[in-house]
Amino acid sequence: MARVIQLPCDGDGVCMRCKSNPPPEESLTCGTCVTPWHVSCLSSPPKTLASTLQWHCPDCSGEIDPLPVSGGATGFESAGSDLVAAIRAIEADESLSTEEKAKKRQRLLSGKGVEEDDEEEKRKKEGKGKNPNLDVLSALGDNLMCSFCMQLPERPVTKPCGHNACLKCFEKWMGQGKRTCGKCRSIIPEKMAKNPRINSSLVAAIRLAKVSKSAAASTSKVFHFISNQDRPDKAFTTERAKKTGKANAASGKIYVTIPPDHFGPIPAENDPVRNQGLLVGESWEDRLECRQWGAHFPHVAGIAGQSTYGAQSVALSGGYKDDEDHGEWFLYTGSGGRDLSGNKRTNKEQSFDQKFEKSNAALKLSCRLGYPVRVVRSHKEKRSAYAPEEGVRYDGVYRIEKCWRKVGVQGSFKVCRYLFVRCDNEPAPWTSDEHGDRPRPIPNIPELNMATDLFERKETPSWAFDEGEGCWKWMKPPPASKKSVNVLAPEERKNLRKAIKAAHSNTMRARLLKEFKCQICQQVLTLPVTTPCAHNFCKACLEAKFAGKTLVRERSTGGRTLRARKNVLNCPCCPTDISDFLQNPQVNREVAEVIEKLKTQEEDTAELEDEDEGECSGTTPEEDSEQPKKRIKLDTDATVSATIR
Repeated sequence: MARVIQLPCDGDGVCMRCKSNPPPEESLTCGTCVTPWHVSCLSSPPKTLASTLQWHCPDCSGEIDPLPVSGGATGFESAGSDLVAAIRAIEADESLSTEEKAKKRQRLLSGKGVEEDDEEEKRKKEGKGKNPNLDVLSALGDNLMCSFCMQLPERPVTKPCGHNACLKCFEKWMGQGKRTCGKCRSIIPEKMAKNPRINSSLVAAIRLAKVSKSAAASTSKVFHFISNQDRPDKAFTTERAKKTGKANAASGKIYVTIPPDHFGPIPAENDPVRNQGLLVGESWEDRLECRQWGAHFPHVAGIAGQSTYGAQSVALSGGYKDDEDHGEWFLYTGSGGRDLSGNKRTNKEQSFDQKFEKSNAALKLSCRLGYPVRVVRSHKEKRSAYAPEEGVRYDGVYRIEKCWRKVGVQGSFKVCRYLFVRCDNEPAPWTSDEHGDRPRPIPNIPELNMATDLFERKETPSWAFDEGEGCWKWMKPPPASKKSVNVLAPEERKNLRKAIKAAHSNTMRARLLKEFKCQICQQVLTLPVTTPCAHNFCKACLEAKFAGKTLVRERSTGGRTLRARKNVLNCPCCPTDISDFLQNPQVNREVAEVIEKLKTQEEDTAELEDEDEGECSGTTPEEDSEQPKKRIKLDTDATVSATIR
């Protein structure tokens, strides 16, 4: 006679034997493996209430079913008994704390033996302090896994409950009509389900960790967030030109030695201040600061170019509803078609057709000749998951593959449309890859079926991928400039270099900790919470920001009571309403564990450096104890090393 197999409940709480979902009072949790079991389906259920307090499941207790087994013992039973014996040995070890026992049980159940675990712990202790950057990636990998594919998230999206997921996995889950977290079943807001935002702090942390782990860490570029407020020259010059702290007439000096009509990336030789060029992922507070580093020169216009020369750069700032942003490629709408006469400077309604003239002609010329076009994205683009959380960000160079005209979504008037495809040697800010773009196929655009005036490039592009060198470069000479160049004085160059050098981080862990900073107190996060708009705050800072404010506001007129009105509580960093989120903000436990682990490792590294300094100087332990211990200051007000901002 075969033995009746006893099975526990699955991850959804459904009994794997009777297929029912037992209520909590009819289920038991094993004290060893913490697995839920249906009491009614157990062959020997506990007889008293006291016995349920320290109950162990049949797998962990070695309980034998009353029915005989045919054919004798199997290899699986032998393996199971060995596993139970190992778990009992861990439980009997009094030298281990409760947390250490839980970790050993978890590693044992994942397939690693106790001996292997002990050897790994020994290796960690022996190698402690030798290379402080080798275990940074493991610190992230243990806590920041995608809740769907169980890998480090690619383009991570953080849900209000604190769990992370890849953007593609998240959109696939939402596409199935599910509006709950795949890990904890918490409700996901409708706005986030339709328009998820990439968590730039996690992207930067993962990429920095990958750079520290790779063999090419010494040659890889680390992107720095540069803020003009640390520079000697402000973006305004006179009292009359001030407008909320910035000028509407002048934006300060240009810190790169390029003419305004420069095409393509800005190399290191055109950056006398930093000698590194314009790096993908650099971010600025506004368009005026963006202009100072040559990414996009116009203050207001979205297209920088000349109709007979070509377009050098464009800005994605949500000006047209027709725009579609897919990261590595996007559909861009041309300029014009709106009546901006008189006091209608902010008119967003189309009143006539756009034509391929002026700035639109410049984009078409860059399409025909295959010129690289610099692209900056603004936080004002609310419909894109690839837009920055704040400020303006440089996202690399793109090439225009096609252009056409079609009827816009706002009415019966035609707009000019352009297909941009990314072709940069540096990785995009929203991806954790360490390598740049490779040639990719042209995406399928359904609206081309109704397009008019379609133009596709026939000749060889000027900017293309060289298979021999494995990079994008000018295959034809770039167009000669027609404008003058402004050059910094040597003394100004020296001052700026000192300011930027003083802001560099000491270690990789310090850089990672700076990525996890609160947007309110500008310090390393404590009890971090992530809003639906992907901004990170300390829980105490966020609650203090909205202290005394309620979800609804009671209204009354005289003796008459009116209907209560909901209070709109905007995120401190963007206009997103987070009033529902503030009712029960959940601490992001995964990020909190990473921060705690990085802090501990940083302190251990500082202590080891102190010990090494004491040995080299010949001081005694008593003398050394009297001296203050050296700590690496994690000043988050300094310049932040970041791959995207």
